[in-house]
Amino acid sequence: MTIQENVSLKPFNTFGVEANAKYFALANNEEELLAVLNQYKNLHRENPQKLPLLFLGGGSNILLTKDFDGLVIKLNLKGISEEMMSEDEVLVTAKAGENWHRFVLYCLDKNYGGLENLSLIPGNVGTSPMQNIGAYGTEIKDTFVGCKVLDLESLEIENFDKEQCRFGYRDSIFKQEGKGKYVILEVTFALTTKKHKIKTDYGAIKDELEKMDIQNPTIKDVSNAVIAIRQSKLPDPKVTGNAGSFFKNPTIPKSHFDKLQQKFPDIHFYPTGEMVKVPAGWLIEQCGWKGRQIGNVASHKLQSLVIINATGNASGKEIFDFSTEIINSVKEKFGIELEREVNII
Repeated sequence: MTIQENVSLKPFNTFGVEANAKYFALANNEEELLAVLNQYKNLHRENPQKLPLLFLGGGSNILLTKDFDGLVIKLNLKGISEEMMSEDEVLVTAKAGENWHRFVLYCLDKNYGGLENLSLIPGNVGTSPMQNIGAYGTEIKDTFVGCKVLDLESLEIENFDKEQCRFGYRDSIFKQEGKGKYVILEVTFALTTKKHKIKTDYGAIKDELEKMDIQNPTIKDVSNAVIAIRQSKLPDPKVTGNAGSFFKNPTIPKSHFDKLQQKFPDIHFYPTGEMVKVPAGWLIEQCGWKGRQIGNVASHKLQSLVIINATGNASGKEIFDFSTEIINSVKEKFGIELEREVNII
């Protein structure tokens, strides 16, 4: 296992921003990962200052704002396995380096249901539990069974179940006290084989199915509808650098929402118990950011929640500063402080 020096990370982040890693290694399996981590410990001993460590999956939920003065490990662990549990349940385990959307398509080809609403989400399987990825009424936690992780201090392998992961809205233990302590090696999902729970009520899925003239949708039909919706309003990272949704949808107290609704009667919202979720995209659009460009960075013309590397030449700092201006303007107008969903490095 070779650790390279001064490697460009531009090919490894979907924003397509230029940043260099002081050290870089590619891990294709668990053995190579352990080998490079042992080498990292040697480098760490040689360096009197702490040498930071960064793991990259698909590079789709990260913004590199500067060079990384440490070791970057690109996780490329591959493999999918299955275990039938009953006539209607199968456990499917995917290694961390498997592309998420290709994994979803693999399951659909086998007629395994549960992930279809999560089609075309960028990134790899290994990062999916970190922020409990979700879309169109479905989240990872709905089908998640467990994940195998590596403790970075002891280099021992552990298994986390759903309860231990403590999933929340775009949140988990891996973004809280477990951040920097573990790396996810593989993830297991419990999927249906016959009695699929079709979810079409969230977002525009039902409208898209009507356009497709489908009355009784299959899980593949739902996936195709989700793909069509996402492709119609979200830029392809291979064409235009972006990280998908840049901000979380904020949840505010009902008392705050009631005051906003008096001032903005057409405000969009989703009740969540005693709290109210307000779409970040709507807030951003109301502040005049949709399609707006400053220098090399812009808010996408079809979805203001997505920040894009408009010219292909944006730096990570430019994108970060652009997002800060959006946060400030939303806070000034609505009294709501948006939280970045993308990890800032």
